[in-house]
Amino acid sequence: MNIEVRHLTKTFGSYEAVSNVSFSINRGKLIGLLGPSGGGKSTLLRMLAGLETPDSGDIFINGQRVNDVAPQNRGIGFVFQNYALFKHMTVFDNIAFGLTIGRSDKAQIKSRVNELLDLTGLRGFEKRYPHQLSGGQRQRVAFARALAPRPELLLLDEPFAAIDAKVRKELRTWLKQLISTIGITSIFVTHDQDEAVEVADEMLIVQQGRLEQQGSPIDIYTNPQTAFVAGFIGHSTLVEQPALLRGFNLVQVPEGSRAIVRPEFVEVGYEREIAFPSAAETGNVRHVFFRGAHLELEVQVGGNRLLAHRSLDQEPLQPGDEVSVLIHRLYVVSEHSAVMVENPLKIDPLPVHI
Repeated sequence: MNIEVRHLTKTFGSYEAVSNVSFSINRGKLIGLLGPSGGGKSTLLRMLAGLETPDSGDIFINGQRVNDVAPQNRGIGFVFQNYALFKHMTVFDNIAFGLTIGRSDKAQIKSRVNELLDLTGLRGFEKRYPHQLSGGQRQRVAFARALAPRPELLLLDEPFAAIDAKVRKELRTWLKQLISTIGITSIFVTHDQDEAVEVADEMLIVQQGRLEQQGSPIDIYTNPQTAFVAGFIGHSTLVEQPALLRGFNLVQVPEGSRAIVRPEFVEVGYEREIAFPSAAETGNVRHVFFRGAHLELEVQVGGNRLLAHRSLDQEPLQPGDEVSVLIHRLYVVSEHSAVMVENPLKIDPLPVHI
C-alpha cells in the first residue's frame, strides 16, 4: 500500500496541531513518526486512520483519496499504546474480534487466529485472559488483533510506551522481524529516538505540527537539514557562539548562527593523546558518567559545556582534570538549515621517512 499525504492541516481551536504536512510512503516500509510531545504525531496518525478529519489537505491510499472514507473501510489496522484489549475475552477471542464482527465463518476465523498465534509467539496462551498475561504478551495480542482482518496499512501509536525497558527492546526487534515477514506498510509513533533509529526503515521528524525531515535513520543522523533535527537526533550540545571555539574562528559563520556539537565530534584527553594538539584547546572535566560500553564526559571549554565519549581502554579521567579538547567538526545551524563544518586547524602530520 502506497501512502501520499498532501498539505495536511488540522487545528483544535486556536492550536494548529498539524501544519501543511506533505509526504509519501512506499509499500512495505516501516516508518517511524518521531518528534517531541505535542509535536503533532498522534494527530497525523489519527487522520490517516480516519479518527480525525483534516481541516484541509488530502490523504491518498493506493491512489484513492480517502478523506471521506470511513475508518473501517480504509483497510487499516490500529494498535493503541494501552493495548485496548477486551478484559472479558480470551486471547483467542480478542484476536478474532475483527473477524467476528466482519461475519467471517468459524472455520476461517479459527484458521486465521491459529496462524497469528504462531506468528506472534502466543501459541499456548489462547485460552488466557489479558490479566493473566505480561505487558509484552498483551501487546502481542494487540498486534495480532490488528493484523487479523489482513489490513494493508498498520498504524501503531507509541506501541511500547507502557512496557518496561528490557521487554520494550525485545519487542522492537520482534516487531521489525514481524513487519519484514508479512510485508505490511506500517507507521509507528514514538518520542524515543533510539526506538525509531533501531526499528524504522525511514523516519518522519515532526515538531510543532510541521514536517522537519524525511529519510532513513542514517541519512537523518548524518545529514540533518534543520537546526531542530540536528539537535533532536543524537545527544548534542548547543553552542551559542561557535566562532569562539578554537579553529572555528577561521570559518565564515553567518551572523546569529549557533552550532550543534555531538559527543562523537569531540576528542578529550591528555595532550599526548590528541592527534592534532595545535587544533585543541584547554578544558576541564566536570562530570564522568559510565555508559556501559564507554564513558561520557561533560567538559567545560570556555563558556560551553560539551559532551564527549571516552573508551574504557583509555587512561581514566576524573572530575577536575585539566584536559585537551579537540572539536573535529560541528553543525552550524540557523532557523532553516544545518551545515557541517570541519575544524580547519586539523592538518595532517608530516610523513615519517625511515
